[in-house]
Amino acid sequence: EPGPGETVIEIDPGMAFGTGTHPTTVLCLRLLEALITPGAAFLDVGTGSGILMIAAAKLGAGKLRGVDNDPVAVAVAEKNLQLNKLAPATYRVSRGDLLNGIVGPYDLLTANILLPVILELLERVEGVLAPNGVLICSGILAQNRDQVVARVEEKGLLVEAVLTDQAW
Repeated sequence: EPGPGETVIEIDPGMAFGTGTHPTTVLCLRLLEALITPGAAFLDVGTGSGILMIAAAKLGAGKLRGVDNDPVAVAVAEKNLQLNKLAPATYRVSRGDLLNGIVGPYDLLTANILLPVILELLERVEGVLAPNGVLICSGILAQNRDQVVARVEEKGLLVEAVLTDQAW
């Protein structure tokens, strides 16, 4: 039973990543709670089960987009969005390669994926992320953190925080 102020997200992860219990997903969920604004445009790269899209919707995002290179994940995310009774007009989930074919701007972009993919994503984020938009990168091993921070700064983006599951 949900307690006061708690929101329920129903997830059947099937063969896709994202049950909501992995530390990298928990960090993304906590940041979404703090950062989503009403009506925000939200993009989840590597959407997996769609859990971050669902959370963004329940927190007030108005436009939702998810992309994953795995067709199974796309199907699972679509089913989970329906399971959580999200209005089909508010979201789109598609198979794709990172940001190829995605037109912004998005106020908030999450990428809970592996280091090489995050580094490649950073090369393509301009024009998709809104001015003053927020990019949440998760799934980065501690020994790779400085490499990602340096690349973010090289791209002219501001690093506001570096969190770990122990530091939240």
